[in-house]
Order: sequence, then structure tokens, then C-alpha cells
Amino acid sequence: MVTPSPSLKTAVAILATAPIPGVAKTQLIPSIGEQAAAFLQERLTDRAVTTALSAEVGRITLWGAPDSSHDTFLSMVARKPITLRPQPPGDLGARMLAAASAAQGPVLVIGTSCPALTPRHLRGAAKALQDGAEVVLIPTENGGYALIGLQRAEPSLFAQIPWGTPRVRAETHARIIAARLVLNEFPPLWDVETKDDLARMLREVPELALTANG
Repeated sequence: MVTPSPSLKTAVAILATAPIPGVAKTQLIPSIGEQAAAFLQERLTDRAVTTALSAEVGRITLWGAPDSSHDTFLSMVARKPITLRPQPPGDLGARMLAAASAAQGPVLVIGTSCPALTPRHLRGAAKALQDGAEVVLIPTENGGYALIGLQRAEPSLFAQIPWGTPRVRAETHARIIAARLVLNEFPPLWDVETKDDLARMLREVPELALTANG
């Protein structure tokens, strides 16, 4: 028996970096080189889009940077029922807020660095919003988060956050408490940011093994 998906009213915004050598997955370049890092980014983006489509919770927008017209993005839009938009200028918080605001309603904002994120996670997050949560977080083991779900855009959750540090989750929690928002938080997942993460990916998500070899 197939479990029904939540009503198709929760948008999914995917923030993705174009797979440009020297730009994509820069933290992994010393370990695997520019070309392999870019290829890894391409495969992770495709996985994130496939995950969102499989979740079937609502319309999907792929927000590309720094070049939203990159062939990889254009190819995805041609093959899949998604919308492509350029990420606006600003730090990560400003770009996430823009994606959340564009949804004009319940939205799940994700990146592409968490291959452990599954359609079940997205469906669970969408259901939590339907059940009354104002914010849903799926944290990552390194102190950030892989998904933030919102009933509506909340600017205070994105301004002056120390992005890229282990303090992201804690600071976001503080903002949620200060705004008196109802939070539903899921167990943490792992993402691919370091050489050790890459080794874990090869063990736990073997279908992505080709990306590490370029």
C-alpha cells in the first residue's frame, strides 16, 4: 500500500551551484581536483532534484548560481518538470530568504550537499508544516542544516547568520525562540563537505561513487 503524499501545496526551493571547475565544491578541490569536484556538484544537484520530484509535495524551483544559464541547469529544466531561477545577489541568507519569499506560502528550502536527504524526509517536513509547525529543521551533523521548512518567509532566520560555521543551527534556534515560532526538528543527517564526508558518501551512497572518481 502506498502512503499518500501530502497535499501538493508545499513548494520546494533548491539552491544549487553550477558545476563550474574551480567554483563548485571548492573545499573538496585539494582532495579530488577541480574537475571531479565540479562533476560531483552536478551529480549532487541531479540527486536533489530527483529527490524533490519523488517526494511529490509541490512545485519545484531550482535556484542556480553563479550562472543560472549553465548547460546543466538548462538540461534539467528541459527534462524535468521544474522551474529555473537565478539566485539573487547577497549572502546565503539573502538568497535563501528570496527563495522562501518567492514561494508565497509553505516552502521547503534545501541545498544539494546532503545525499542522505530522501523523499521521505521531504514528505515528513511538508506534513509537519501541514500539522501546525511554523518552522521545520533537518539539521546536519556539522552544525548546519540540510532543510528548513517555513509556513511563510521569516527574515529574522536568515539575517546575519554565521553561514559555513558550526554555529548555524544554534543561532537559527535562538532566532526561532526569539520569534516565538513553533519548531519541529528532525534527527540530523550528514552532508558532503570534507574528504571524510566524501568517503562516507562512497560507502553509504554507492550509486554516487563515479562522481568521486571524476
